[in-house]
Amino acid sequence: MATTVSTAPAGVEARARGALLGLAVGDALGAPAENLKPSEIRRRWGRITGYVAERPAGTDDTEYALFSGLLLVRHGAGLTVAHAEAAWREWLTDIDAGAFRGAGFSERGTVENLRRGLGAPASAQHRHPWSDGLAMRAAPFGVYAAGDPAEAARLVAVDGAVSHEGEGIHGGQAVAAAVAVAMTGAGPGEVTEAALASVPADSWTYRSLSRALVAAREGERALRAAVVVRAYPWTDLAPEAVGLALGAYALAGGAFRTAVLAAVNMGRDADTTAAIAGALAGAAGGVGAIPPEWARRIGPARGSCLPAMAGRHVLDLADQLVTARRTADDSASPAHAAGEAATAPPTAAVPGRPVPGPAAAPPAGGPPLPFPPSSGATP
Repeated sequence: MATTVSTAPAGVEARARGALLGLAVGDALGAPAENLKPSEIRRRWGRITGYVAERPAGTDDTEYALFSGLLLVRHGAGLTVAHAEAAWREWLTDIDAGAFRGAGFSERGTVENLRRGLGAPASAQHRHPWSDGLAMRAAPFGVYAAGDPAEAARLVAVDGAVSHEGEGIHGGQAVAAAVAVAMTGAGPGEVTEAALASVPADSWTYRSLSRALVAAREGERALRAAVVVRAYPWTDLAPEAVGLALGAYALAGGAFRTAVLAAVNMGRDADTTAAIAGALAGAAGGVGAIPPEWARRIGPARGSCLPAMAGRHVLDLADQLVTARRTADDSASPAHAAGEAATAPPTAAVPGRPVPGPAAAPPAGGPPLPFPPSSGATP
């Protein structure tokens, strides 16, 4: 069993690229095994050791991660539920019926609620608020809030309020916090501790994660037995998917190839579990940890689920998130604030008129979301 995370130091840019390219690689590797049992996977392919699809591509996991990541690029730490809801309405609810191929129940339920005129948090009150649909798009929050798991968990909960409740939110928080710590190059122990610390100790997600991390010491079969909910007809339960993903990452000792293939070969919601495992291992090890033969086959998103994401590449988003965070940090620095204060003209009070204060918050619906253009980057 591999125990190393990376063979060389990686900078924040390489870790950001590793997290999001790792997500897309895991998604594409796991997509053919989605909803299958390990025995069914073995009958079809033996043990999956690479892409089994002729034209591997990311699914809704990658496209929703792009969507949420672009929200962060636009709004950063100032992201509000109103911003997220406005983006869903602008870019998801008004698109034609040919979209949403492969979308999960939680996303479909959210869109239907928004179309009926419901707003957040009522838009998340559907039959699957505990799905892994937020966990699958949580990695960009950890990239943006690198080294700050509490902030990553806070931001992903803001985004998730439109589509998820309860365990669905907890699943997203666990992944976002774990990625935030992995972005520092921490080992699997610290990463998984951050995931546990981000959710309530009495939650199903916490219990599932705890069982997963113990069982992972015994391998895939024990991990699957400890976490999988066999009585439930669907495989997209957030506590289960997050448990399998972090368990796969732990049993691999953080090694990218081992972690992602463990998630893929356990089946269930394999594209999501492998995407999360790939994001964690890619963040910790940097983009160089991803096997080149896997990385080079990931192109721009096809937009099969979210047409607005067609042509956008996860590597572009990684770079944009790093730039957005640096810009925000520079703006908040004491030197920047002192410089602005020194150069700003004095504000005189005018009789009958109040001295202007900070800029007003955007209207409740939020402004239209001008997504940054894609540069068509390749691995």
